[in-house]
Amino acid sequence: MQGLRALAVLLVVVYHVWVGRVSGGVDVFFLITGFLITGGLYRAAARGGIDVLATWRRQFSRLLPAMTVVLTAGVVAGFWLLPENRWMPTVRETVASLLFLQNWELAHNSVDYAARDNAASIVQHFWSLSIQGQFYLLAPLVVAGVAIATRRDGADLHRRLTGTLLAVGGASFAYSVYLPLVNQPLAYFHSATRIWEFALGGLLALWISRIEDRPELTPGTRAVLGWGGVVALVSCGILLQVDRAFPGWAALWPTLAAAMVLVAGRSGHRFGVDHLLSGRVLRTIGDLSFPLYLWHWPILTLTLVRTGQDRLDLEQGAAVIAVSFVLAWLTHRFVEQRVAALDVGRALRTGGVLALTVLVAAGSWYGLAAARASTPVLAGSPSHPGAGALSPQFDLASLDPADAELTPSLVQAPDDWSYHGTSWDCGPSEHGAELEVCTVPAPDPETSERTVAVVGDSHAQQYAAALAVIAEQRNWSMVGMFRGACPMSVRSEAVPEDQGCTDWNAAVHDQLVTAPPDAVLTLASRDVRPGLHEQTPEGFVQAWQRLDTAGIPVVAVRDNPRFDFNVVDCVATQGRGAPDCDVDRHTLYQPYPPWSVVPGVPPNVVFADLSDGICDPALCRSEVGNVLVYKDDNHLTATYAATLAPTLATAFDELDW
Repeated sequence: MQGLRALAVLLVVVYHVWVGRVSGGVDVFFLITGFLITGGLYRAAARGGIDVLATWRRQFSRLLPAMTVVLTAGVVAGFWLLPENRWMPTVRETVASLLFLQNWELAHNSVDYAARDNAASIVQHFWSLSIQGQFYLLAPLVVAGVAIATRRDGADLHRRLTGTLLAVGGASFAYSVYLPLVNQPLAYFHSATRIWEFALGGLLALWISRIEDRPELTPGTRAVLGWGGVVALVSCGILLQVDRAFPGWAALWPTLAAAMVLVAGRSGHRFGVDHLLSGRVLRTIGDLSFPLYLWHWPILTLTLVRTGQDRLDLEQGAAVIAVSFVLAWLTHRFVEQRVAALDVGRALRTGGVLALTVLVAAGSWYGLAAARASTPVLAGSPSHPGAGALSPQFDLASLDPADAELTPSLVQAPDDWSYHGTSWDCGPSEHGAELEVCTVPAPDPETSERTVAVVGDSHAQQYAAALAVIAEQRNWSMVGMFRGACPMSVRSEAVPEDQGCTDWNAAVHDQLVTAPPDAVLTLASRDVRPGLHEQTPEGFVQAWQRLDTAGIPVVAVRDNPRFDFNVVDCVATQGRGAPDCDVDRHTLYQPYPPWSVVPGVPPNVVFADLSDGICDPALCRSEVGNVLVYKDDNHLTATYAATLAPTLATAFDELDW
């Protein structure tokens, strides 16, 4: 078992450090956990009963000490080494990790357009530990409940528990196949899509003794089975894009591979893989697997942040792994082993004290971050004109960055999203289960005469901040329909195979025709990134034509640039005005807008080319008019987007309404 653990953690570490991909090793941990915990609970139930509270105390007394040491170290290191824009997300994720809710925090971020492009935090890897912690809580309750029901009706415990695991695991597996088709990032972190992996391990624990007694499992067969499992496990991350394909059918690959190794067991064959897995080196790494998993990710992430790299070379990666092994050994020797020598009560109290330390440290960090996040200045003011500074009439000499704070602050930037204080009231649409319609009433609803719908992906949504300013001034109401990576079109543009996006766009059209707004605000182009890739897809034009038939005007906004780096990270590490944080405009924008060469543009469309409000004639800068332009590598801050309102308003003035 320790050898399989070692193989799984080595795959996780090596793939993270050098390959930059997910290996499937975490799925092996889930299967092993299900195997060990379910097997132990079954044996306890068969002996007479399960003490649920005692089981929880034992399990969490083993987990808490090591994880709280790493979390505390992460808070301290993060404060000193992370740029300020990463402080708030890291604090939130640290607390979520301590509460075994990190997977849900990341699941929320995966469907939150404001957070989905945030950089990976130093505690992101705690998502898998959170799911394991949730399993530790639920498994004793489930097995104890099955045992009680079995004693009452005299049924066979083994058969009843097998049926329960098949039912729960089958439902979870079906959900894990369905959800990625609708929302793969959410599916990856969702607890319900991972339950079947624990259930599979539990089923193996219940039946492995009977499987091992089969005469077909000769030493030669076991050797082939074991090596086949190892080869399949090692090749999983190479052949599959795990982070995009998992969970679902693809996750059967590493879990069944691990099951093959467990079934092979001690092969009795001189060439069996068990000789490798039971060797001293892998057994030692297996003993260190938990702290090694905990340490490698923050060490890797901090190294990437401080070096400004996306990937480490061979020597740098080896250094990260070496440091991780040293810290893992120290944690195992001076934390895990010492806590293991204590009785369960003292071990749990030790973990509780360390957990309190994490909360105090995280709370202090949060307080400092909150103080720095306050923005006392108002964008659009003389000292912070934002996009107004790019107007030909603006006197740039009147601006002195040395006398003005940057707004939003670096701490606040990741959360400075398009809502900009606007309260959307969202609810389902009758035209599609995946369509949510959000509304913002006019300041004076009784006298309001206009409703504008903002439709599309996050790049359309970000202009809601500018529209909110106009709506406030002109007493308009707003409607929003948003889906990540799904601009308004007649098909899926960003991810061609995403049928869910195509269906969503169809539902949006039905909603707009059924309850027509006075105008629709959406994108005119997409894919503005280095290399001059900007385009106006044919699907955009066809969607506009359908709205023209319905008599609905469209204001189409030119997309903003996407950078190859996180702009806020760059400003935080290199300082305001650093040349490396700016990009040559001519590598991003063609001198002419792409819709000017696309046939079939209907007369209901008015274009809003805001490129001159985002970039000056030479550069697309990180900061304009003392306002931070970007919140990540491709989304405008709400503060800056709001300063584009005067330019956007001129497009609405051109509408024939």
